[in-house]
Amino acid sequence: MNKIQTAISKCRICGNEEQNKAYKIKEMMFGYRDIFPYFQCSQCDCLQIESFPENIAKYYADNYYSYQVSPYKNKLKKILAILRNKYALFGVGIIGKLLYAIAPDKRLKIFSFLSIKEDTSILDIGCGAGRLLYALQEAGVKKLLGVDPFNEKDIQYENGLKIQKKEIHEIKNKWDVITFHHSFEHISNPAETLEAVVNLLATDGRCVIRIPIVPCYAWEHYGVNWVQLDAPRHFFLHSIKSMNILAAKVGLEVYKVDHDSTALQFKGSELYSKDIPLMAGRSKTSIFSMREKRAFKKHAKELNKNKQGDQAAFYLKKIETN
Repeated sequence: MNKIQTAISKCRICGNEEQNKAYKIKEMMFGYRDIFPYFQCSQCDCLQIESFPENIAKYYADNYYSYQVSPYKNKLKKILAILRNKYALFGVGIIGKLLYAIAPDKRLKIFSFLSIKEDTSILDIGCGAGRLLYALQEAGVKKLLGVDPFNEKDIQYENGLKIQKKEIHEIKNKWDVITFHHSFEHISNPAETLEAVVNLLATDGRCVIRIPIVPCYAWEHYGVNWVQLDAPRHFFLHSIKSMNILAAKVGLEVYKVDHDSTALQFKGSELYSKDIPLMAGRSKTSIFSMREKRAFKKHAKELNKNKQGDQAAFYLKKIETN
């Protein structure tokens, strides 16, 4: 159950100060169990951390998932993955189509709603080590750049992909597509970041932001044990309403929302309900039966269909002016 009290904090998105609800949320990915105050706005529904931790680097350990890259080591797997990804991106290849039907790379789903070509320029913000961009580069997309200020240093891959240790405000040129794959919720200045997006987007460019969202079934069901809260790394858990407010402030509009939650909302939240950290739980494969895992996947699919999943991809474009 959620532990609720009245919060006096002012919403950073819409400015509301009335009837906001306060929560105490533990860090549970690594199991520090440090407690952080959050509050949810009664007007725009945005759930946000009360104050930004000064020692946030403590909570990004070396084995944090976004810092891990697994370039293809098996040649056959590499060839098959490239064929599958080429179909996902460009819609070409019979073998790729079959592979995508059997084992799709869900990270590439967002591009099915965009007209991606080999010369489409894509900028990925908060990319970590660049796992997604690496797959795109291997599939034939050549105008790619990843940036992440929390990386230790710049990265140069053998296939030509570059990852730079930079902030979005340091990037230049115009980009056809700008993506945030579960990085936007880690950003303390979302409005300023979207202003930078507007300046970097080409005239007909698109921005895609994948984030956990509220309200959703998992937040209502698991409360402070919801895995996607991810205190204190997630500064903002946005709603569709708060994302529309943010976008409008900077001259963007949300033109599509695609719910894409996974079984993690159940597996992770069940672990937290048992006071088991996520990283520890991953090594305990016997915690959930195959029947339970199948049920989790089925439930996630149903929630996405009913727009109750705990994460979504937001598609944004510049507001047209006469």
